[in-house]
Amino acid sequence: MSSDEPPEMEAMECGAEDERYEFSAHAQYVMKERGILTQWVAAVLRAPERVEEDKTDSDLRHALRRIAERDNRVLRVVYNMTSMPWRIVTAYFDRGQRAML
Repeated sequence: MSSDEPPEMEAMECGAEDERYEFSAHAQYVMKERGILTQWVAAVLRAPERVEEDKTDSDLRHALRRIAERDNRVLRVVYNMTSMPWRIVTAYFDRGQRAML
């Protein structure tokens, strides 16, 4: 495996002692590509401005929050809420939500 490839999974402590999140390899890869910081993902999960159910997978939730450091762009974090720790599937700035929050 080259150093550019993300590890299979990474657990990260975030917020309260018992809160733990796990990043899928895909999530790690796209976060790196998109310049999304883990602390922004943690902030979205700790205090989302809105949470939506996934339209096709009832195990997934979408947490959304504006990120001040990115001109208040809306960061969408998709995570599996049934796994422990929660597994972050992907994260991206959702252009369509900027005016919605």
